[in-house]
This record gives sequence, structure tokens and C-alpha cells, in this order.
Amino acid sequence: MKTDTEFKRGLGLFDSTMIVIGSMIGSGIFIVSADISRTVGSAGLLLLVWFITGLVTIAAALSYGELAGMMPKAGGQYVYLREAYNPLVGFLYGWTVFMVIQTGTIAAVAVAFAKFTSVLIPWFSEKHYLFALFGRDISAAQILAIVSIAVLTVINLGGITEGKIVQNIFTITKTIALLGIIVLGLFFASNAHAISANFSNFWGGTWTHLQDGKIVSIEQLSGIMIAAAIATAMVGSLFSCDAWNNITFTAGEVINPKRTIPLSLAIGTGIVILLYMLANLSYILILPVVGNQDAADVAGKGIQFASADRVGTAVASYIFGDIAALVMAVLIMISTFGCNNGLILSGARVYYAMAKDKLFFQKAGTLNKKSVPAWALIVQGLWASLLCLSGTYGDLLDYVVFAVLIFYILTVAGIFILRKKMPDEPRPYKAFGYPYVPALYIIVAFAICVDLLIFKPSFTLPGVMIVLSGIPVYYGWKKFIH
Repeated sequence: MKTDTEFKRGLGLFDSTMIVIGSMIGSGIFIVSADISRTVGSAGLLLLVWFITGLVTIAAALSYGELAGMMPKAGGQYVYLREAYNPLVGFLYGWTVFMVIQTGTIAAVAVAFAKFTSVLIPWFSEKHYLFALFGRDISAAQILAIVSIAVLTVINLGGITEGKIVQNIFTITKTIALLGIIVLGLFFASNAHAISANFSNFWGGTWTHLQDGKIVSIEQLSGIMIAAAIATAMVGSLFSCDAWNNITFTAGEVINPKRTIPLSLAIGTGIVILLYMLANLSYILILPVVGNQDAADVAGKGIQFASADRVGTAVASYIFGDIAALVMAVLIMISTFGCNNGLILSGARVYYAMAKDKLFFQKAGTLNKKSVPAWALIVQGLWASLLCLSGTYGDLLDYVVFAVLIFYILTVAGIFILRKKMPDEPRPYKAFGYPYVPALYIIVAFAICVDLLIFKPSFTLPGVMIVLSGIPVYYGWKKFIH
């Protein structure tokens, strides 16, 4: 196979911004507000969770701009961590990206695509089992998820132009569709009962604890528990806002990356956070936050107990009636397909950078005749497909939210380290509000991590173990393979 030795720069500011937006908007915005509402129990605190998440995300994105301008190289965050700390820290990030963060997200988004396809074509239901494999029943939904990963991988094997065309089309489509839902909710479909219920007790929070899907207790929130509930609830909103950093992975293919990447990070995250805030405002104008688990209609169930946590579908049901499920299914199919294209396109560049450092399979560090890391794309697709079959991706993603935050903290802290370590390195863009905004991000993110250790240890500790499992792999690779 003929190979090229260099990436082709084909991503402009618009394309880069579409990668940021498209990678962020998946299915989360239509689902996670249910769990957030159960944790905080009021309209004011629901919006506050999303507002704080937005501030944290934008603060991190603005801080990353300095690193992107300094080191516009394929691999992005992996390179920043390697240079700020050492190759081991960079490897642990790349290891976690490959094992869980990127591939687990790809698997989860692909299965979400298949789930909503089954609304239109019931044959693809998760309950339609086709065969057994190693003692596990494999459903039509899992097979469709794998097919969608394969299709997007093949498209991206064709070159960066093909990948960006798919990204741009799907991101524009889903952004317009989400905006349409928001406009209808804000201006044409408000519910007087929901508005009264939500705004009469705007800040009065409760934490509804479930076990096996049933309510076991409802805790009134006050004092320090309000902060604890907000931080715990942010797991869902942070996950929905994640993947904005994927554009840094593709720096080798961005035109004028020193300017384009910082701008795309700022513009892309800003647009998504605005859309998310407006979407949640639309939700609370249509449905009460606090609901009854046993209610028969969407208004009675509220945001807290929307069927299968599908808040977006519940809102659409109020707006569109019987065809709501079909409307939302199409929207989420478009959203998840476009989201996965961005994840697949960008993730392979991390493994390419690792391979160049001799910390991943050598072939992953080569480009095909279309100037893309074909082998890295294929390996990523295979591992994500295995996670689809295993059904473990959901648990793995819960585990790594904590680890993702730790790597974000380390990366933002790297700005301070690199200013000391490389004081004369050109910085076309300097972190907004330095040192205060990066420092504030580190403090807030660290506080969230402490909260998760206290209130969700069963999720956080396995995530730490996944990261630490990379240490023996690193030294084994250096000794026996390098």
C-alpha cells in the first residue's frame, strides 16, 4: 500500500468548529436532564448544573487554546501532557483514550444510534436477539451499532475531505433540528402548569434516591448538600459536554492551526453550551421538573421520570403528539451518527502520535495514500465494536468520567508548568484570564472529583484502576516492544 508521510491540511475554521460542535452534541442533551433532575429536584438547580458545566467547559477550552497554539501537532492533548510532564503521563492518557474514553464513547453513541433506529425499524430492537457469542446474546441493535462504526471508519479511510463533508452535513442538520425544538418549546408550546410548578419553588431542591428503578428516599437539600448534589449531578452534564478537545487531536490536518484551533474551541463550545442552556430552559417551560414515577402521561412523570430518561422525547410528545417518538428518533439518529463521525475521525490521530513515540503499534504511525492513519482507524473501530458486543461500554464510561476530569486538570495545570519550562516558546494565543481562569477551572474540577470520590466511589475507583493499569503496560512496552 502506498503511504504518505505527512498529513494534508484540509480543515479550516468552519470545519474545525463543526468537529467541536458535532463531537459534543450526541444523545446526552436529550437524556441526562432526567438523572440531573432526580439529583437536584428543582428548575433553578437544574439550570445551575448546566450553567456551571458550561462555565467549566468553556474555561477549559479557552485554556487549551494556548497549548494548541504552542504545539499544533497531531495527537493534541496527548502531546500536551507528554511535554508538560513526561512520556508516562502522556501514555496513560493515550491508553485510557484507546481503552475506554474514545472507543467506549464511540460504542455508546453507536448503540444509541441503533436504539433510536429501532423506533423507526423495530427489527433493530435491543430485545431482538440474533445469536449467542461466547455465552452472550447478541442483538440486532448491537450489530447495527457495529455496522455504523464500520461505515464511518470506511468513510474516514477515504481522506480528511470525505470525513469533514460528513461532519459538516450532519452537524449543521442536527444543530438546526435542535434549535427548532428549542424555538418551539420557548415560544409556541409552553405549559402553564409546568411553569407554575417549576417557578413557584425555583430553588427548592430535593435528591431522589432510587434503587432498582424505584424510589427509596427523597432528601431535602440544604447547606453543603446542595453543593454536593450539584457536583454529583454534573457527571451527566459534563459527559454531554465532553469531546470538545477532539479538535486538538487533528492539529496536523488543520489549516493555520495556531489560530484556527483556539478559535474553533471558543466558538464551538460557546455555541453548544448556549444550545444546551436553551434546551433545558425549553424543557422546564413544558414539563415540571418534579414528577410522579407512576403517572400515566408525560406531564405527570415530569422531567425526573421521563420514560427511559428520554426527556427530549417527552418534550416532543407534548409538542407534536403521537408522532413525537418518530421526530425525536430521526433527530437523535442524525445527532449520534454525526457525533460518532467526529469521534472516529479525531481519535485515530492520538494513536498515530503514540505510535510515532513508539508507544503504540508501529503501523498506527503510518498514513495511507489518502494521508490518514488507516491502521489506527481500523484498530479503533475493531476495539469499539468489541465493546459494543460486550455491552460493558456504559459501565466503562461511568468509570472514566472521573479519570477524564483528572486528565483535564493535569492538562490545564500544564499551562503553568510549560510557562516555566518553555518560557521562550511562541504562544500565538495565551490562555484567557491567565492565571485566574485556568486556576479557577482546576479548583472547581478538583472539587467535583472530591465530591465524586465521596458520593460515587463505585464509579470513580474503577476509573482510577483503568488509568493505573496502563503503568505496567507502559514499562512492558518500553522493555519488550520498543
